[in-house]
Amino acid sequence: MGKAEFIKDEMELEVLLGSASVLVVDCMAMWCEPCQLVAPLIDQLAEKYGDRATILKLNVDENPFVGPRFGVKSIPTVLFFKDGELQTAITGVKPYETFSSTLESF
Repeated sequence: MGKAEFIKDEMELEVLLGSASVLVVDCMAMWCEPCQLVAPLIDQLAEKYGDRATILKLNVDENPFVGPRFGVKSIPTVLFFKDGELQTAITGVKPYETFSSTLESF
């Protein structure tokens, strides 16, 4: 499927929350070195699971209201939603298997 695309704004996120059965959102910033380590893992998720889930990235600097709304206190934080409801959040750099197994559980 390719790399995970960026969510443009909070309005686009709202539409996705209402339409995607399973949504994975990588909350990150371009200046964040740990985020740069997680980014290729999220792209890998998008390639493998893109036909079964919507997997995207969100720049928290460009969308400052999203982080507090979902309790994101540090980045990178990857949010997992099922039918519009936040199910779990993984904060920090973790192995690919942590993200993939969490996604598989949905």
